[in-house]
Amino acid sequence: MDHRRMFTDSHCHLSYPGLRENIPQVLADMQAAAVDRALCICTTLEEFDDVHSIAMGSDALWATVGVHPDNDDVREPTLEDLLASAARPKVVGIGETGLDYYRLGERSLADMEWQRERFRVHIRAARATGLPLVIHTRSASDDTLAILREEGGFGSADRGNVARGVFHCFTETDAVAKAALDLGFYISFSGIVTFRNAADLRETARWVPDDRLLIETDSPYLAPVPHRGKTNTPAWVPHVASALAQVREVEVASIADCTNANFERLFDRVLARVQAVNS
Repeated sequence: MDHRRMFTDSHCHLSYPGLRENIPQVLADMQAAAVDRALCICTTLEEFDDVHSIAMGSDALWATVGVHPDNDDVREPTLEDLLASAARPKVVGIGETGLDYYRLGERSLADMEWQRERFRVHIRAARATGLPLVIHTRSASDDTLAILREEGGFGSADRGNVARGVFHCFTETDAVAKAALDLGFYISFSGIVTFRNAADLRETARWVPDDRLLIETDSPYLAPVPHRGKTNTPAWVPHVASALAQVREVEVASIADCTNANFERLFDRVLARVQAVNS
């Protein structure tokens, strides 16, 4: 198959129930759907060994290390924890990290300082390693952007250590997208872009520059139309590409080409390893 028509799922959770016990089938389905790579995202330090093991089991899979902002009853990551795990083979990013104020409950924004400090630790790890951040932000975009500006090295003399990464599963406004792009970040769209009630998101997806665009599934969540409500899988990321092609009025192959190139540019440790193995 023409490699330019292959797809990359830039964000999935293969260690989660519904996928973890079916990795051989997940990989076979990916191959059948022309999805040649998927990035396995870590959300707790407790699950990192499992995420890493899954990635090490296939040439098609890669891993990140991080602690999701929603996880508040887990081992808190130190800078040393993240640096040690990031040094392991096939770890190509830091995260999933960021801020999530959606489920505040009885808590105030002031009560979420632990979440903001966790985010800062991840940004420092990304700057120290040179690896990209995988950003989750929900109902917290102002603080997410403010902390990135404070901690990310933007405007500093040391431009070699500026934080970079992707705003994954993007659902925010045009203004947030433009601010993220201004900071050098990529924007990744999930199956949500296929949902009937996502017209505003499709409008954002229409204008994000070709060289900042990524696609993902966020498996096992957010299965795209026509599979909505089912357990999502990396094999369905072409549906996201198809939706983007339609709204951007281009061929699906064009979306495959640019998102593959962007994945390799951002997660450059992937390409470096492949080149080392083939040399």
